[in-house]
Amino acid sequence: MISLSDTQKIGMGLTGFGVFFLFFGMILFFDKALLAIGNVLFVAGLSFVIGLERTFRFFFQKHKMKATGFFLGGVLIVLIGWPLIGMILEIYGFFLLFRGFFPVVVGFIRRVPVLGYLLNLPGISSLVDKVGESNNMV
Repeated sequence: MISLSDTQKIGMGLTGFGVFFLFFGMILFFDKALLAIGNVLFVAGLSFVIGLERTFRFFFQKHKMKATGFFLGGVLIVLIGWPLIGMILEIYGFFLLFRGFFPVVVGFIRRVPVLGYLLNLPGISSLVDKVGESNNMV
């Protein structure tokens, strides 16, 4: 059993609230305030979970500078007040940053009873296979 430190527990909470606010902000037609709060909480939570130094090293690796630029640029544009454009940039940057994790996530979700069944449906299965076969590990 892996034991989490107190800062990691706080980080998980912040990240969870960040994802909630981002989702809720998109549901409410890209509400600027909710998306801004969600972005700040998500990035802060990520920093608490993996630590400031590791977060900095993750985002500012030489081969990830384009992805980091899109992601953090999207966060800045949301904070400025253009939520739709900012979220588009953020989502693109997020997929570029975390594409190495997708095979692991797909493999995990396929073992979850109901979600695994849904991922194995004919139309969805081929799409998930393409996402899950990425060889670009972090």
